[in-house]
Amino acid sequence: MKRTATLAAVAALLAASACSPHIHIDVLGQEKLEEIVLLPGPPKDKVLMIDVEGMISSMTGSGLLSREKNAVSRVFERLEKAGRDPLVKAVILRLDTPGGEVTASDIIYHEILRFKERTGKPVVGLMMAVAASGGYYIASACDVIMAHPSTLTGSIGVISVFPSLESLMGKVGVKVNIIKSGAAKDSGSPFRDMTDDERALFQGIIDEYYESFLGVVARNRKDRIPADELRRIADGRVYTAQQALRLGLIDGVGYFDDAFRKTLDLSLLKSARLVSYTYYPKVKTNVYAGRLGDFSPLETKFLESTVAALKTGFYYLWLPQAE
Repeated sequence: MKRTATLAAVAALLAASACSPHIHIDVLGQEKLEEIVLLPGPPKDKVLMIDVEGMISSMTGSGLLSREKNAVSRVFERLEKAGRDPLVKAVILRLDTPGGEVTASDIIYHEILRFKERTGKPVVGLMMAVAASGGYYIASACDVIMAHPSTLTGSIGVISVFPSLESLMGKVGVKVNIIKSGAAKDSGSPFRDMTDDERALFQGIIDEYYESFLGVVARNRKDRIPADELRRIADGRVYTAQQALRLGLIDGVGYFDDAFRKTLDLSLLKSARLVSYTYYPKVKTNVYAGRLGDFSPLETKFLESTVAALKTGFYYLWLPQAE
């Protein structure tokens, strides 16, 4: 009842503000990142934890009660803030994602490398339930990759999504007329099936992105994975944490405490405060509180919503439903 009444009051205030240009309502509080302490420690040293959860995308997020933006923007602004704070001595990147857009994954990977280069601060990747495909791509930028005992990771590869509505449109009697400047101008159109030439064209793009993915892993895991072994294990499959450790895809298996101790070791610290950055409302209260609340990239609802949200394009994404 209290929540319903609160939402009703907010709706009434928003309606009032829409009717009057003189009323300004800031429902969400100050539009700036605020630091919250997740674990206490000495005041002079901090370790920042950044979450990468859900679909990795550069698309703008939405929601009345959220200041948060897309994954690229969230990670970027937190790294920028950490780079300006001399008390932040290291970053833990907590990953719980099946991957996402090729470009978005690559930008986050690049920003992590740029942060490390300009600050000299170590970044440790901590994999949760899933850190696959684009999630692993991003983790490759970290100095050390840790995984929980039950993590699924890997899925090194590229997938493209081109929905076809031709059969459905034929059944309902709908036809789309296309006028184009060249034979390939509407390649990938959902209004007709793909030709063999178009499949070859897109396969060429897939192959190029795949080689880029292999290059990222080869550069960052050259001391753990032999060059002649990488292509064999990078066939798109996911691996358990123990399998990934044996293959050299990760550096250790453990829990948050293990990742935190490793971060302190890399930073030459005995202890530190663990902090996070959040917008109002401050929903993150401990090290296991997700940015998006209760969430699992393996849940059926999440997988269904991910498939529904996919736009035509290319993805570093583990997509179990895809044929």
